[in-house]
Amino acid sequence: MRHKTLTAACLAVGLALVTGCSAASTSAGAKGDSTLTYLTFETPSLTAKFWDTSIANAEKQVKGVSVKKIVAPSTDRDGYAKQLQASGQFPDLLQSITPSTFVEAGLLKPYDQSWVNANFLLPQGNAYKGKVYVPPTNSQIIPEVFYNKKLFAKAGITAAPKTWAQFTAVCAKLKAAGITPMELGGGDPFAASMPLVGILSADVLGKDPRWLQERYAGKVKFTDANVVAAVTKYRAMVKDGYFENGALGVKYADSITNFTSGKAAMYMMGSWFLGSVPKDHADDFAAFLTPTDDGSLVVPFAVGGSMAISAKTADPAKATAFAQAWSLDPANYKALIEGDGAFPMLKGKSLADYGVNVTQVFKDSYTYVTDKNTKVSAFGWATNDDSMPSGLNDAFYAASQALFTSDDVHGQMAKLDSAWDAATK
Repeated sequence: MRHKTLTAACLAVGLALVTGCSAASTSAGAKGDSTLTYLTFETPSLTAKFWDTSIANAEKQVKGVSVKKIVAPSTDRDGYAKQLQASGQFPDLLQSITPSTFVEAGLLKPYDQSWVNANFLLPQGNAYKGKVYVPPTNSQIIPEVFYNKKLFAKAGITAAPKTWAQFTAVCAKLKAAGITPMELGGGDPFAASMPLVGILSADVLGKDPRWLQERYAGKVKFTDANVVAAVTKYRAMVKDGYFENGALGVKYADSITNFTSGKAAMYMMGSWFLGSVPKDHADDFAAFLTPTDDGSLVVPFAVGGSMAISAKTADPAKATAFAQAWSLDPANYKALIEGDGAFPMLKGKSLADYGVNVTQVFKDSYTYVTDKNTKVSAFGWATNDDSMPSGLNDAFYAASQALFTSDDVHGQMAKLDSAWDAATK
């Protein structure tokens, strides 16, 4: 796939490429303007209108620049960017990609550190090898455990669990009351992995925040006893019947509808779900973090950001100016906060400064970000030095789905070790 011709790439892109299959390098227009290509993505919250408006607003702030939008046809933006690069179409700007995947190939240009330091709360939050390739504009908690307070009350549950033992007791009590304890959009690999992301972040990274970097150094493995024990918790949830019937066939979008309509009591999902909390009965929902054995609080944290800049762009000054303008536009933050549940990370601003209307569960969740607590990189979601090797996320997702039907926890972890070793040779 990485060696397809330009024609084949055009056919593969189809209608998803809003601007058609043109070369992705910056070009000079008839009036000396620079035309930049910008890889984005679309979701029910971040619609085509959002991207078009945000691009137009940033264009107004940068004289002599025109931006053409490219829309990734799937959630695998890294894979699609690689496909474009292989066919000579690597974009000038790329939204929400994993920097480590491209930095080693010399494809990304770092931001000026003084600009980053001046504008963001955690300047090094998503730095890779000491340099910032994506501005740390926002953050997510991946996952939270969202719950329906009415269904908890119906089952006689009066408080959110703090320990893993309390959590499994809550699951058992809900099941006994005829209520599905946990929603899982297992038909989409990333959604199927959410329980494992929460458990591994809490149990493994909570005790050893440098575990992923130690895995690079060969000091730890997925087959180590502590990792296997953590993953076994997920397998036990499946065997005890705490997920809905046919969970592996439920698509991500349907899992949101199922949970918000009261078909399950809990839902482990990234904090972007906050943008999907129904406004007409938002007070029915609350959230807690994946419980640990001893009740200690571990926040699985991911610092996200806006766009990376191609090191190959023919107009780095204009590309940087556009990226900086977009990254500091308050209107973009309003949309990300309200629609995508993003936690803003601009310096010197409160939620009120963005003019947003958010739910109480959003405000409560945001305190995990602003409070001093134990924050670790959300397993598999980091874009900094804790990011996994290219391709490992897919292997991790596959293991998550496989463990829904297989008792061979050790075997699945051995596959991850082999995939890691192959990816880092």
